[in-house]
Amino acid sequence: MTQSAPAFEAYPVEVEFPDIRPYATGNTGVAYVHTFDSGTPGPHVMINALTHGNEVCGAIAVAGLLDHGLRPRRGKLTLSFANVDAYARFDAAQPDASRFVDQDFNRVWTAAVLDDAARDSSELRRARAMRPIVDTVDLLLDLHSMHEKSRPLIVSGPLDKGIALSRALGAPADVIVDEGHPEGRRMRDYADFGDSASPRNALLIECGQHWETSAVDVARDSTARFLLHAGIVEAADLPDGWLRPLPATQRVIRVTEPVVARSMDFRFAGAYTGLETFTDAGTVIAWRDGQPVVTPYDNCVLVMPSLRQLRPGVTVVRLGQLES
Repeated sequence: MTQSAPAFEAYPVEVEFPDIRPYATGNTGVAYVHTFDSGTPGPHVMINALTHGNEVCGAIAVAGLLDHGLRPRRGKLTLSFANVDAYARFDAAQPDASRFVDQDFNRVWTAAVLDDAARDSSELRRARAMRPIVDTVDLLLDLHSMHEKSRPLIVSGPLDKGIALSRALGAPADVIVDEGHPEGRRMRDYADFGDSASPRNALLIECGQHWETSAVDVARDSTARFLLHAGIVEAADLPDGWLRPLPATQRVIRVTEPVVARSMDFRFAGAYTGLETFTDAGTVIAWRDGQPVVTPYDNCVLVMPSLRQLRPGVTVVRLGQLES
């Protein structure tokens, strides 16, 4: 008998989804992508929203910058909406269903996949259209949100340069150091972003649960801090009220392994939403195909546990060690 996905009650949609159609034309030849060049030397900075079609906080932030008329004083600024086809499918009655159309946009970012003409999907076509612009970006901020209600976090990638950039921003307070997903490479790890020898750098920020008001606040704050750190704008250029107080400290959590569902037979031992810490190694945190999944070391941290996208091959949680 085929086991079906577990049913979940949807979180309330607290924010209004903006109409992004007025931003479709852009000025780059790529729909929904806008680039502004100061004419003065400086980095090319990209703020990207809607890598997943139901993650609206980034779209609100990017639309806010476009409406504000933000222009860089130095370097270039690109403001982009990525998976617009998935976003157009959003239905509040099934709010998780518009994450993507055919495949996860954030699992296709390797040259081999993008160059393979035999492969086709809505997401691949969009990634291929955006790729020439992404190839020119020095600093990328990819704005995301999470299936479950959890504290916001930075996904720095596995390299020291990503951790250093996270520390330079100072917020959010939790920095996740990881290698990515078995399903495929993320945009934040694409090409030189994932090369320790390159100065090009990228961060992914999970701003909170997809549709909570506070996720918008985090997206705006993170965007403002990223632009200021890059040096292409000044604080007076930003919309009022975007910067929030810094957390007192940051901590770094290094992911040691993903926990991947092999079938639809997977369940957690508790109602986990993220960043739960288990003192003792050997603690049962889930059951997979009837077998217990246990913490491999003391003080194990759960990173973004969720079964809302459960299917064979999907990472349902990552396990991390606290570094600082």
